[in-house]
Amino acid sequence: MSLKTRFLSLAAGLIIVSACASWLAYRELSADLIERWGRQVAEIQVRYDSARLLQSLEREIGLARQMADSTALINWATAPENETLKANAIYEMESFRANFRDNSYFVALRESGRYYFNNEKNEFANRQFRYVLDPEKPDDAWFYQLIEEGRDFHLNVNPDTELGVTKLWIDVLMRDADKRIVGMVGTGMNLDTFLQDIVDINQEGITTLFVDYNGAIQLYRDRNYIDFASVVKPEGQKNTVDLLFEAPEDKQKILGMLQLLKKNSDKAGHVESGFVTVEGREHLAGVAFLPAIGWFEITLLDLNTLLPQSYLWPLVAVFIASLLITLLVFHLIIQSRIVKPIVGLEAAVEKVRSGSFTLPRLDKPDNEIGRLVDHFEKMTVSLRDSTRELENKVAQRTDELHELARVDPLTGLKNRRGLDEALDEEIYLAERSGKGFGVIWLDIDHFKSINDQLGHQAGDEILCRVALWLKACLRSYDHPGRWGGDEFVILLSPCDPATLEHIAKRIRESVEQESRKTGTPVTVSVGGYFSKPGDDIGKVLRYSDQALYRAKSEGRNRVCINTPENTEVSSV
Repeated sequence: MSLKTRFLSLAAGLIIVSACASWLAYRELSADLIERWGRQVAEIQVRYDSARLLQSLEREIGLARQMADSTALINWATAPENETLKANAIYEMESFRANFRDNSYFVALRESGRYYFNNEKNEFANRQFRYVLDPEKPDDAWFYQLIEEGRDFHLNVNPDTELGVTKLWIDVLMRDADKRIVGMVGTGMNLDTFLQDIVDINQEGITTLFVDYNGAIQLYRDRNYIDFASVVKPEGQKNTVDLLFEAPEDKQKILGMLQLLKKNSDKAGHVESGFVTVEGREHLAGVAFLPAIGWFEITLLDLNTLLPQSYLWPLVAVFIASLLITLLVFHLIIQSRIVKPIVGLEAAVEKVRSGSFTLPRLDKPDNEIGRLVDHFEKMTVSLRDSTRELENKVAQRTDELHELARVDPLTGLKNRRGLDEALDEEIYLAERSGKGFGVIWLDIDHFKSINDQLGHQAGDEILCRVALWLKACLRSYDHPGRWGGDEFVILLSPCDPATLEHIAKRIRESVEQESRKTGTPVTVSVGGYFSKPGDDIGKVLRYSDQALYRAKSEGRNRVCINTPENTEVSSV
């Protein structure tokens, strides 16, 4: 055998051994790269899907809580036979219906079990009462179960057989001033529409689902797996998330991730991930806990669909071409054109995985690896921009929801929640400074008659005019707000008793005079209270309300001022 043959045989053997070693190294490296990338994508996808769900629900939950705090509804729930309170409550319900995303609401009274409902078509106008809840009926067990648990807020997917609808329901308990449960209010969102918008968004290779605190499936693209009416089902009879997996170890793994997230529920945005098998294909599962609604979000990524290993096969061609030249050239090429760029890319992947989008300079050889690095850099820039855009949108939406929750949409004044916060702040400042502040509580005289005679649109115009006249009578640093219905509350600070009385009279006179110019004269009854340091919010509201009540009982269109010494000043 010639030297040439031996050399070629040896070179061929070394090439084959090197090729096999290189192939094995390539498979391990590409698998590790895909796994690292997949975990990063899984975490981002989980946070993105969670943000989309919360963005859809936070406004509805806030409105439902505001509805549960409505004075009109609470007063009616404690005296359901009072027709006046009932009329005020139904008016309040309908005002909330217009603001809910699904334009529907429900109100259930604990004492009588009466269930009220209206939908986006206003199908049940003037007959919102639909049926009476029965503790013996399985379909009504959810109501009594939530009251028994005393859970102030709850989300559930449930079909209402009486109404013939299946919705994602937002349930909020309604409590009176003594914190006793008097009923339940909320809204529902069409399940099919919600699944289409949030869950089944046709992203190939990505499956999203949401489960409750006990692992019962609440939102999933296949309705057959959804555990309807989870709240009333005993454990063991629920459709839990482990039903999606066949292997016992996968069932145990996904349930273990849920338990781990429960223990780390104080870590905001924490995501657990792991590989599981679904329908015979390996998926990367990302799981996050959403404390705002008490659910888990689970994302399953089919990495073979999102990033098939075949995309990296051109690397093999680079290895073989290099090996065919010479072993030395192979070593140099591998070192300079493959190993070094991949090491740099791996370090860059690690940085991105840790949350840093500032990449070091990466080598880009003129081959497939260079293009991969370029694609990675572009992907990182796109991912960074998308993440920042999403964060900005979430922050912007949060600010908008914060503002909406504190401003009355009709008059543009503070709403009850905004006034409560302003009152708390004034009470705190009064304690620190030792100076009191003034509170004016007024309502429009015979407003119900105005609505009945002129219509609710005219009533809304009057409310807006009164709001404008109030602003004109007040100082720039005072806090006017609409307490609810035709009632307005104003915080005056700084203030003294004389200023309080002066502004209260000016408001009454201004409304009476300005309203005559509009052709629809109205008057207001005004109650005032000068709060001293040490007063709590309950006392401030109670004393100002007592003054308003006296002004109304003495004939309306009056001003009555209550002071901490229980001396009263009245003026017409």
